[in-house]
Formats: sequence, structure tokens, C-alpha cells
Amino acid sequence: MSRLVRWFAELGRTDVGLVGGKNAGLGELTRNLARAGVRVPEGFALTADAYRRFTQVNGLNEVIAEHIGRLRRGADLPDVGRAIRDAILAAELPAAVTEAVEQAYGELADRLGTIDPDVAVRSSATAEDLPEASFAGQLESFLNVSGAAALLGACLRCYASLFTDRAISYREDSGFGHLDVALSVGVQRMVRSDLGAAGVMFSIDTETGFPRSVLIDASWGLGETVVGGRVDPDEYVVFKPLLGDPDLCPIVSKTRGRKERKVVYDAAGGTRQLDTTEEEAVRYALDDEEVMLLARWAIAVEGHYGTPMDMEWAKDGRTGEIFLVQARPETVHQRREASLLRTYRIRDTGGPMAEPLVKGLAIGDAIAAGPVCNLTSAAEIDRFVAGSVLVTRITDPDWEPIMKRAAAIVTDHGGRTSHAAIVSRELGVPAIIGTGDATTLLGDGMTVTVSCAEGDEGFVYEGLRDYEDEEISLEDIPATRTRVMLNLANPAAAFRWWRLPADGVGLARMEFIVNNHVKIHPMALVHPGRVEEDARRRITELTRGYDDLTEYFVERLAHGIARIAASRWPDPVIVRMSDFKTNEYARLVGGRRFEPHEENPMLGWRGASRYYTEGYREGFALECRAIRRVRERIGLTNVIVMIPFCRTLEEADRVLRVMAEENLGRGRGGLEVYAMAEIPANIILAEEFADRFDGFSIGSNDLTQLTLGVDRDSAELAHLFDERNPALTRSIEHLISAAHAKRRKVGLCGQRPSDDPDFARFLVEAGIDSISVAPDSFFSVKENVAAAERGQERREPASAVRGARSWPPA
Repeated sequence: MSRLVRWFAELGRTDVGLVGGKNAGLGELTRNLARAGVRVPEGFALTADAYRRFTQVNGLNEVIAEHIGRLRRGADLPDVGRAIRDAILAAELPAAVTEAVEQAYGELADRLGTIDPDVAVRSSATAEDLPEASFAGQLESFLNVSGAAALLGACLRCYASLFTDRAISYREDSGFGHLDVALSVGVQRMVRSDLGAAGVMFSIDTETGFPRSVLIDASWGLGETVVGGRVDPDEYVVFKPLLGDPDLCPIVSKTRGRKERKVVYDAAGGTRQLDTTEEEAVRYALDDEEVMLLARWAIAVEGHYGTPMDMEWAKDGRTGEIFLVQARPETVHQRREASLLRTYRIRDTGGPMAEPLVKGLAIGDAIAAGPVCNLTSAAEIDRFVAGSVLVTRITDPDWEPIMKRAAAIVTDHGGRTSHAAIVSRELGVPAIIGTGDATTLLGDGMTVTVSCAEGDEGFVYEGLRDYEDEEISLEDIPATRTRVMLNLANPAAAFRWWRLPADGVGLARMEFIVNNHVKIHPMALVHPGRVEEDARRRITELTRGYDDLTEYFVERLAHGIARIAASRWPDPVIVRMSDFKTNEYARLVGGRRFEPHEENPMLGWRGASRYYTEGYREGFALECRAIRRVRERIGLTNVIVMIPFCRTLEEADRVLRVMAEENLGRGRGGLEVYAMAEIPANIILAEEFADRFDGFSIGSNDLTQLTLGVDRDSAELAHLFDERNPALTRSIEHLISAAHAKRRKVGLCGQRPSDDPDFARFLVEAGIDSISVAPDSFFSVKENVAAAERGQERREPASAVRGARSWPPA
């Protein structure tokens, strides 16, 4: 074969200068990954030598240089780009180049056993896909090209695409010489994904850099809709460490996209766009086996290259075969710093401190600034501009697509455990909650600075305040004997915190996943005929594509839990079974028919009391099925189950029996079952509860409320709500002592150790095994715990905080 054409099987990654990054990658895959089962469509590359011969014979280098000179002297980019492209398209390919292409195309036809095979013709720049520069999306590809004449025409158009306006502009901005970059053309058997599906795949999480996941996007038809961002695709996330076990299916997230349109072959040549059918819109483009196959290929390709990879794939609708059609190193996260944490502070200008416009509870410790976008409803999403400060009355799950794009969030209502607070913590977006009047005082378009870096209270200042932020190296986080874990609830944000050296997840709230990712009351899925007509219509809408309505609940809940568990594997992840109150359950779709009205839901039918009673027993069975799927089918055996609000020993026995009936018995496959210690009965009968459970997690909010008789939500009694009250500290000491005597672990979930170093010291001295906190409090808690451990041997006990060690309290 001449230097004008090379078959993919002859090429490798070192041939970027000869055939560009894209074609060199295809050659590398063809030569080296076949033994791993990776399939690449046959094809060849028209080399950079062919391009250079083409430009030289036609005198195009001088033409290009002349027009680029005009651009630099002030000529309009569109005029310059059009002139260069016209010159290229008017030129003729040298006879040697034409002969080489026709000969290779004929040989490809022989290999495929057909005449004039359909091919994809793709541009591949010789500087493409280098870590310091990517031409992705700037060059042209042409699909469904058939016949030698059409192929030669497509090659010319590929050459011309090296001088699209955006490509010229990119090279000017990046300092690349226009004559230093050459173009190779890849000619590849056309996979009939117009009859099947196609998409992209990354061997790393593209948002967070989490390295142990494979991300796959899929849609119907040719892949250009996904690559070009023109369609809302299906999305699958696969957990790499468990892919080696053939008995597991470690898909930890599966989201069905709308897939509104697809690109297919046009009978006259080229392609055309069609709307997808209703059946295609509700059906996943890949089944689980195909997802797993692609994920294994991703691992093989990444292993071969030794770096995270960005890949494109296509599924032939005639044969069902799947192929990789492109692979290149992922560049974004390779350039990012590993440091994750930052501290913020407003700079002291020496003058008087400005008065804030509004203030409320600070969530997180960051500072952000931007224009206000004051919205009354999540339906106004089209009005929201990314990077704005979201101001609204209150949020719910419908707001999350907006919240992810916000620089900061400010609400009129809500507390530290509200939806807005929980979601903003996990997204790492600063928020000020419960201002009371932000929607009245902060008008659309106002420029404001939102500060959560000044303590528990957050402030919104007018204009852009001068502030600074400092990165905290992970190496600066101290090691501690006491385990410091994370509180996580939002699966979508779990991967964000993977770099934190946490010891697992001390609290994953199942009800948050149900509320955000399931949205339907489980009993309404078991008995859909009993719900109101409007709720039934909503259920039909949410469960499209599911023949078994209960499978909708189990799958979505399992994937939500699995994503959180995968983020910390193999460290323990404690999943609390649902702890909605009846008024909260009633707000789920279809929930009103299954929930009684209670005057005091906080002390009503909640937690363990629901799991064995007729009104919810079938719903709890679905929760058990989801946990079992996470542990046994997905393989995340680091999940520990925790039972909330268990009032009596008899109730504990009944719940454990129900779990055993659902094949989720304590000890099955090493399953541990913990209890929330949040009721005085759990403390008084700690020894007996320890005989039934493998560990405890102190729910300090409920335990304080029930021990002191103080409504945790009462503003009037807030001064009495204090976890440091001797009644509480003695209770905690007794629980730890009793549990340790039974060789059981005890942890505490809550924010107090981050806000109060004395309380952290008390917990360490009492012998707590773990403390679990929101991710944005992790660094401060580690520092407080480390300081407590350093001083534990040389310091007298903090008697003012913890009181005497006698039991029961005097």
C-alpha cells in the first residue's frame, strides 16, 4: 500500500502525524483490541501525505496564506473561510490520490462481499485530540456515502472542512499554524445504526472525574444526534470494579431520555432527520447485556491506552452487532487539579461592612456572585440563565435541573433539612435558606453576592463583593482514628465527592431517593386501581415503558442506592429504610389514598411501625427488593441497612422477621442491619437492642427532641434545643458503653460536630466509632476530631459539655 492510503490494521497511535488522531485511534483499536472482543468496522485512511500533495499540486498553500493574511489585516472571517473552502472544492485531486482511493474502496468492497458499499467518510486532523488541543466538533463527517465518485467528492469536502470558520478561529486563538495542520480522511464501513442505535461512551464520569465508572449515552439512529447534543439520550452508568464477575450486572444508574428524533439514511444518499415513534421514545436503546458489553470494551480500551477514554459506538440494526467507531483520550479531567476543597472569605476593604439585603441560614461555606433570576415556578426553566442566582420561595425535586445550573440559591422558606438545603450541599452550590422575604427584595437582574462563609448565617449583598477562595489540598486533611463518614442522599451528586478521604457513608436517606427519583407512593404501584384518576394519569406518565409497575419502583430505587454505594466502594454505606411521615408520604403521587391524617406525624405512623403493618407491608417489600438487587445483582455488598424509629424490642423482632421473609434477613450474604438510636427507649434498652442489631447510628435531632420534649422545628423553643444538654450527653455515653460491651459500633449523623469543636471532643472522648456529616463539613469535622484525638490523653474531660458518666441521669 502506498503512502497515500493505509488500512486501519496497519496503523497505530504513533501515526497521528500520518493519519490524524481519529484514524490513528481506529488503527490502534483494530490492531490491538480484537483479542479483547472489541469490534471496529473495516476501513482505510487517506493520509496526510495525500492532503499535502493535493494542496501543493493545486497551489493551495499560497491561496490559504493569502487569505489568512487578509484575516489578520481585518477582513471578515466568513469571507475568508468561504474563499478558502471554495478554492479547495474547485481544485482536483491528483491522479495518484484518486487511483489510491478507488483501489482501496474496491478492495473494501471485496472484503465486505458487496458492490459500492456504504461508507462513513470522516475528517482526522494531524493535530487532533492532543491533550493540549482538540479539534473535536470542528471538522466534517459524511455518512451513507456510496460509490467511488461520491467517495472522492466527500474527501474533497473533508479537506474543505479544515477551513470552516470555527476551525480557522480555533487555530488562530490556539496558535496553530494553518499550514502546519494537515488532514487525513477515514473511510469506514457504514454500520447501519440508522436501523439500530448509536452514541458515545466515556471510561470516566464526565462531570466529576470519578474514575471507576463508565458513562454511556445512547439514542436511536446515527450517532450524530448524540455527539452533536441534538437529542436527550438514554444514559447508563456502570461501575467498573464489579465488571469482572459474570454473575453481576453493575449498572448503577439508568436514565431513559426522550430521544425525540433520529437521523437515518436518505434514499437519495446522505442522511435525513425523523421524529422517533412513541414506542421508541419509551424504550431503552440498549438492553443490559449490550450496556455491559460496551462497558467491558471501555475498560479494555482504557487499559490499553493507560488513560481515560472518549469513545463513539454504533449498533447495526440488521445484525445486532455493536462496533466502536472512534476512541481518543479524554482531555478535560486529565488537565484538572486533583484538589477538591476550597475555603472562602470576603476581603476586608478597610471600610464599614455593607448591610446585607437579606439573610438566612447558610448552607455550605462558599461565596458566589451573579445576576438574580427570581422564579415562581420550576416551569419557568427556559427563563433561567446558567450562572444566575436562583431566588424562589421553596424548592422541590422539579427544581433540580435549575439548581444544578445556579451559581447560588436563595429561598424564602425552609430549614437545614429542607430539599433546597440537602440538594445544594451535595451539589456544592452555596445556598441561603429561610430568608423570609428574598423573593420580594431581590429583583430580576440585580447583581448580588451570596456569602455562606461567615458562620451559620448567610448574607446576600448588593453588587459584586471582593472575595477570595483558597484550595485545600487533600494531603492537608488529617488522619483520624475515629471514622468520619458522609451524609449523602442525592445519587446525582454522589460522585462529586469521590476524592474526599471519607470512611464511607454514614447516612443515605432512602426517602430522599424515593421522593426525587421515584416520586410515586409504593402502595399506589402495588394497587393502582385504588388511586384517584389524576394520580393514575401521572403514574402512567412516569412509568411509561414498564409492564410491571412495581419494577419501576424497585429499579429506580436500586439504581439510586447503587450510585451512592459505588461512590464509596468498598467502604460501608448505611442506607436508612424509608422514614417519611404520613403527611410526607401523602404528597407522593397516589399517596393520599394510603395515608391517614395525623395531628402529629412526627410521633405517628413512621419508620419501623410501617414495615410490618398491612397498610405498608407490600411497600416495604419493594424497598427490600431494591436493597437485595443492589447487593446481589449489582454486587455492592458494602450496603448496610438501617431501621429508623424502632420503638420497642417486639417491633424490632417483627421488622427483622419481615425482612427475612423478603430474603433480606440479617446475615444473608454478610448483610448487617443497624438501628437508628433516636428514641429514649433505644438508649434505656441499649443492651437488648444490641442483641438484635449489628450497630447503631445516633439520630441527634429526634433524640434531642424526644429527650427534652422540644419541637425541633419550633423557633420559640430553639434556645432549648441543645445536643450538649447533660441528658443527651449521658444518653450518648450510655449507648456507646452498652453497645461496645456487645461488640456493636455506634456512629452519629449530624452537623453539630462541624459547628462545635467541643461537641466533637466529647464524642471522641466518649468513644464514638464514627461521625457522619454533610460533604461540605468534612474538612472542619476532620480537623475537630483530629484535635480532640491529639488532646485526649493530655486533657481533662470536658465536663461542662458532657456531664458525669452516671446512668440513669440524676
